[in-house]
Amino acid sequence: MRPRLLVVLSLLPFVPGPTGCGATGPAAVGRPNFLFLLADDLGWTDLGCTGSTFYDTPALDQLAAGGTRFTQAYAACPVCSPTRASILTGKYPARLATTDYFGAPQPEQWRRDTPLLPAPYHDRLPHGETTLAEALHEAGYATFFAGKWHLGPEGWWPEDQGFDVNRGGITRGGPYGGNKYFSPYGNPRLTDGPEGEHLPARLAAETVAFIRAHRDRPFLAYLSFYSVHTPLMGRPDLVAKYEQRRRQRGLEPRWGREGGRRVRLVQEHAVYAAMVEAMDAACGVVLDALEEFGLAERTVVFFFSDNGGLSTSEGHPTSNLPLRAGKGWLYEGGIREPLIVRWPGRVAAGAVCDQPVISTDFYPTILELAGLPARPGQHLDGLSLAPLLLGRSGLPARPLFWHYPHYGNQGGRPGGAVRLGRWKLIEWFGEERPELYDLDRDLGEAHDLAAERPEQTAELAALLRAWRRRVAARMPAPNPAWSGRR
Repeated sequence: MRPRLLVVLSLLPFVPGPTGCGATGPAAVGRPNFLFLLADDLGWTDLGCTGSTFYDTPALDQLAAGGTRFTQAYAACPVCSPTRASILTGKYPARLATTDYFGAPQPEQWRRDTPLLPAPYHDRLPHGETTLAEALHEAGYATFFAGKWHLGPEGWWPEDQGFDVNRGGITRGGPYGGNKYFSPYGNPRLTDGPEGEHLPARLAAETVAFIRAHRDRPFLAYLSFYSVHTPLMGRPDLVAKYEQRRRQRGLEPRWGREGGRRVRLVQEHAVYAAMVEAMDAACGVVLDALEEFGLAERTVVFFFSDNGGLSTSEGHPTSNLPLRAGKGWLYEGGIREPLIVRWPGRVAAGAVCDQPVISTDFYPTILELAGLPARPGQHLDGLSLAPLLLGRSGLPARPLFWHYPHYGNQGGRPGGAVRLGRWKLIEWFGEERPELYDLDRDLGEAHDLAAERPEQTAELAALLRAWRRRVAARMPAPNPAWSGRR
């Protein structure tokens, strides 16, 4: 499938070559800035521009109108930490053995009655990796992180992985200290604000302060929201707004089944809607600051989410329809994400790109847009999206892979997946029969074609097995304590 890029614009040349740590010479000054906005647990259809009619997201809708929106962008994993590691390293989680959220039980800690023991995994981003932040810092970029980190214990926090400034990035995967989404935060890397201050707004203010202080040199500002992860908490005024909207529209919860779990089938959760809008408003504050400081045309903005929307557990706050399932599952609802990229005058405004891309692609993309050399030993599993973004060409056909050898908190089970063109195969570990879907005709993965297309199934299964061997993917093992009940 060819991407639908509506406008073709060319990249103005940048002076190549690193200038050393902290340098702001001509080579550094001529490079673009980068603002990476990363949501947590935001579903593919949770924005107005991606199909929601219940949540209000004016800032991100405007961002999409000014940039290119990708319809088939994927997280490298259906849960958070692995995807976050893939963004910063350009490597699949299986290659790093960072395949589950950091803090999940290791095999020796497993107490659930399941046929398999989950595979062991590394619970921190290895220091031996040259992160995206480190690569840009070496080239003279000021680097800033705000929000959720969840990539290791102290000693592996943002300041240890290439970021000059860390506002709020710690071990925890959610805002679980203090008053959670409201000050006091109880976060050792974020001073408390006035009582009742809202966390998304505070993170936006910290990002704006960094941009203001570094507007005369190239920067990477990485705003990684805790929103919209649990706990489900919203600003009271926004919750009231959406409760009224739900009543006015006569919306009620509707439920389906995914495995043994209920799955939400309609977007009508007022607290979650309030969280989405507050996150959008925080994005708007930072985007407005780029305009105010005269930096919009010099700044490449990315917006992405780390995994699918939470629909089968922990309050089931959103629906990912027309996609199947959600966070923690290898179906599309767990891994397909909203992606918007804006660079005024360089990236086509109002364009829609249908080519499949994945979170390992961000690292080589940003290097190329910065005019920096590739790091072939680092971003092994990503391709630069610059040809797509700048209208030069599409990407070569390639398979995309997932490896999740764990039991998710949301009902998912150990498995792997591969997508090639229109075809997607899911293999459930310890089970005989894989599933095969034609995503062009069956976006909701309702019709398993494995029995009807055995040759296609065998080809993709062989491709997936070969990839696992190549990246030394860790596999689950039989559980000797399993009772035999499924």
